[in-house]
Amino acid sequence: MVKLIALYKQPEDKQKFDEHYFNTHAPITKKIPGLRKMEVTRIVGSPMGESDYYLLCEMYYDSHESLKNAMKTDEGKASGRDVMKFAGDIVTLMIGEELDE
Repeated sequence: MVKLIALYKQPEDKQKFDEHYFNTHAPITKKIPGLRKMEVTRIVGSPMGESDYYLLCEMYYDSHESLKNAMKTDEGKASGRDVMKFAGDIVTLMIGEELDE
């Protein structure tokens, strides 16, 4: 399983961020063909206290190929455009592979 991971730093206006993320961005992203599962985690702190990060989203795909194909779809492009518009300065995107142990 392959994950596209979006890690968001603390937004200036959390209420505005949440409103856009949960009412606009997440519904667009959930429509991406090939997306198997989407998990969103609110970061509430760290072992050292406060965290620089606010939200983590993990989007699961069957393979690198299915992720690549998903990003080429209209829905994938719309999600990418939207995230850059409302959070481009606070988001880090990563691709990971789950390991079986």
